[in-house]
Amino acid sequence: MRRNKMERIFNSSTAAIMEKGANVLIKYLGVLETEQFISTLLKEPFDYTEWSREYFAEYDPDQFLKDAVEYDKNNPV
Repeated sequence: MRRNKMERIFNSSTAAIMEKGANVLIKYLGVLETEQFISTLLKEPFDYTEWSREYFAEYDPDQFLKDAVEYDKNNPV
């Protein structure tokens, strides 16, 4: 069975994650803004670990849990 180009580049779980991520971005941003977002990530240096530490530094753990539960209720799989 022939594998598609994405499967040759990445293992199947990575390809599946990338496909899900692209679908989420397109759903919420649309195609054009998704392309702009991805282009920006590729052009600009971005350290997700550093960003998340700064973003969540002031996030109350109890509020985070409440927000996560609410998100889960509103976004069933």
